[in-house]
Amino acid sequence: MIPRTLFTHEHEEYRRQVRRFFEEEIAPHHARWEDQNHVDRSIWNRAGELGHLCMSMPTEYGGSGVDRLFSVIQMEEQCRVGASGIGFSLHNDIVANYVNNFGSEEQKQRYLPKMASGEMVGAIAMTEPGTGSDLQAIKTTAISRGDHYVLNGSKIFITNGYLSDLVVVVAKTGPANGGAQAISLLLVEADSVGFTKGKPLKKVGMKAQDTCELFFNNVVVPKENLLGPEGGGFFMLMKELPWERLIIAITSVAGAEAAFEETLKYTRDRTAFGKAIASYQANRFTLAELKTKIQIGRTFIDRCLELVLQEKLDVDTAAMAKWWATDMADEVIDACVQLHGGYGYMLEYPIARMYVDARASRIYGGTNEIMKELIARQL
Repeated sequence: MIPRTLFTHEHEEYRRQVRRFFEEEIAPHHARWEDQNHVDRSIWNRAGELGHLCMSMPTEYGGSGVDRLFSVIQMEEQCRVGASGIGFSLHNDIVANYVNNFGSEEQKQRYLPKMASGEMVGAIAMTEPGTGSDLQAIKTTAISRGDHYVLNGSKIFITNGYLSDLVVVVAKTGPANGGAQAISLLLVEADSVGFTKGKPLKKVGMKAQDTCELFFNNVVVPKENLLGPEGGGFFMLMKELPWERLIIAITSVAGAEAAFEETLKYTRDRTAFGKAIASYQANRFTLAELKTKIQIGRTFIDRCLELVLQEKLDVDTAAMAKWWATDMADEVIDACVQLHGGYGYMLEYPIARMYVDARASRIYGGTNEIMKELIARQL
């Protein structure tokens, strides 16, 4: 195996802490959370209490001021226990990033400490029922009325939506046909009059994740809740999307690793015709192929992380990582299901839950077909 060189002793000490948290305080409850279609709200407060939220945010706003590798470790440990219902990465590394990178000092002081403590759960509302990956075609509008905007529209497939307290809403503040220059970002609090949430959506996988629809009916949003400049929303989205897509790649590789380890143990323990199924050449060769593909993915993603730390990760490289890692993970997990035989199709086995949880990664964050288009534009 190619050794990983990203992490220091401090990083590994954090891995030990967050691994204990996921194993002891999250994994035992996950099946119940899947039945109720969302995690308990209290786990967010507990995560904040232990310092597992908004770690990379500056200390003056309640964060720990550490590098993004701490977030990467958290994502990897979450995947290791199969806790697909936890939306920490979106809260920590997407929503908080928007506020920190583009927000006013007043916005940072108002929201980031509450996000770091778990008092507020963050979500971002981009996708609409009729738009999918086409952000410029959104229909949600925010019409200027003196010192406020009037927000109307709906969003769908919103992670952390059901439990959200603060939502970054993508809306058009300019003409409906204005394209990218008409898009702005608004910070909308969940107790705003006219803001309602649908029930958690019934999904094939990731059942404990509180994905839902959001509805905005004449919601009054104060002008001071405009994030960044009016009309600057599309630019901000494009600036943050490479990191968001790399997050998907990170979790895909970690998920493939977890599936492989689960399958390796199963094939060593399970016997057929008097022999461990891992001892048959066809299965050994399959396991060898899977391990190699995961190693290739791990090496590529770790190199992308080095670029993130240097602030050099570009759009097309992030698109490559998201597309290739998610396709690879699905291929690996599918093969792992096959190696489990009939038990691989039973939801009581972790590999079956990994199988249904992983499939969405090729869709969200921009479909893999969109990723290929982004790469092709640079040719």
